[in-house]
Amino acid sequence: VQLQAPGGGLVQAGGSLRLSCAVSGRTSSTYAWAWFRQAPGKERELVASFNRGGETDYEDSVKGRFTISSDNVRRTFYLQMNDVKPEDTGLYFCNVKEYLREAVWGQGTQVTVSS
Repeated sequence: VQLQAPGGGLVQAGGSLRLSCAVSGRTSSTYAWAWFRQAPGKERELVASFNRGGETDYEDSVKGRFTISSDNVRRTFYLQMNDVKPEDTGLYFCNVKEYLREAVWGQGTQVTVSS
């Protein structure tokens, strides 16, 4: 599996941005899809995820503002970010988990929220 996540960018506080992550390769072993972020000087943290059972999980500070979703036809999953805040600034990574294999990471895309 390979991941490609173009996009990111600069957005004003209160605005919206959608990140996308295109998935290629064999995905039959994939069981979880996620977005992580890493702010300057901080550790990488889980922002949102979903699994094959349809369960979603969100980091507390983004609940009600961010939504993770997927388009199986386009083989892409997304992170819709609404009402963004300066503290949402960071390098965002998409990630998938596969059975019996190492997790796969996208290359990271910068999101900067101006106040």
